[in-house]
Amino acid sequence: MAWVPRIPEIKQSLKLTDGQLGLVLISSSIGAVIGAQSAGHLVQRLGSKKLIGYLQFLMPFGLVVMGFAETVQMLVLGLFLMGLGYAGIDISVNAQAVVAEALLKERFLASLHGFWSIGAFLAALIGGLLAAHSTPKLNLVSVAVIGSLLFVLLNRNLLDKKFDDTGHEDGSKSNHLPWFNRSVLVLWAMAIGATGSFISEGAASDWGGVLLVEHIGTTPAVSASVFATFSVAMIISRFTADQILHKFGLERTIKTVGIFGGLTWAAGILIGSQLADTNKWLALVIVNLGFFAAGLAIGPMFPAFILGASQINGVAPSLAIARIGVIAIAGYFVGPTITGLISELTSLPTALMYPAFMLVLSGLMSRALRTSTDAKL
Repeated sequence: MAWVPRIPEIKQSLKLTDGQLGLVLISSSIGAVIGAQSAGHLVQRLGSKKLIGYLQFLMPFGLVVMGFAETVQMLVLGLFLMGLGYAGIDISVNAQAVVAEALLKERFLASLHGFWSIGAFLAALIGGLLAAHSTPKLNLVSVAVIGSLLFVLLNRNLLDKKFDDTGHEDGSKSNHLPWFNRSVLVLWAMAIGATGSFISEGAASDWGGVLLVEHIGTTPAVSASVFATFSVAMIISRFTADQILHKFGLERTIKTVGIFGGLTWAAGILIGSQLADTNKWLALVIVNLGFFAAGLAIGPMFPAFILGASQINGVAPSLAIARIGVIAIAGYFVGPTITGLISELTSLPTALMYPAFMLVLSGLMSRALRTSTDAKL
């Protein structure tokens, strides 16, 4: 997320239109799909800890390439490497978290995702502060170096390979997961729900700053406020989600936040963009409120769908999580691309109705979580 505050700058320096930027962002999607698809099987072969050990240098290297990008081709390569490393690490870390929950018999998956949100918030905040005092190159390279050092230190404390893929009550697991048959319909439903939340998250991170600069009239430094607001909301919701999911159940919680968050987000964007010409600062506040509602809604969604997938009988958690990851992480990167193409044909405020609708859809797909998972919480 370190590059989020620099997107408007990079977009302008490479003279990209909304549609062209959207197409460039799809390179991250390609890398993410390859990384997520491979991670489930590599976790079983190498172990999640060892796999993270390899990928902990690949993702930061992608940031370095993006920082030095003076052509569209270099930016595409950097985004691809970042997406590849990010997806692989994401699947591996979630597999570790599910195993840790099973071993400790506690619920903390959403809170662990909350720490990711803290990192995203700090990256956006620091990136926004640095936008007026440093180049994108210095910003991204510095984050890459610091990130690599933190990965090396933290990787030492992860669970060893012998703990991977435990957690089924009957101890059984399958090393093969088909893409299409009746047995995986519930997994597809969960994946669609997770995809909707990821599309919304990707749009908020990649297009929020552009919306403020080009349609509200703020400076690049102020443009970071919208993602910072979004990240704060996700932090709040994720650190409270474990208790809320336990009290109200997965289905009821996700359905409520999805519908509320999507509709409020859409209203904030539409109202704010209409007020920009007459009262820029009021428009800024209203848009930020909409993004805050979206962050609250998205926060518990992926942890809930991951938890549901990890408890499907007969399927190794790493494979189930990877399958959701392949679909949802692709949506995370493809979503902004589709948003860009719609914006090219209409306008960015109109295009952002697409991720808002997908957030509502995620809430509706919560029906897939009406399983024994709720009874186990």
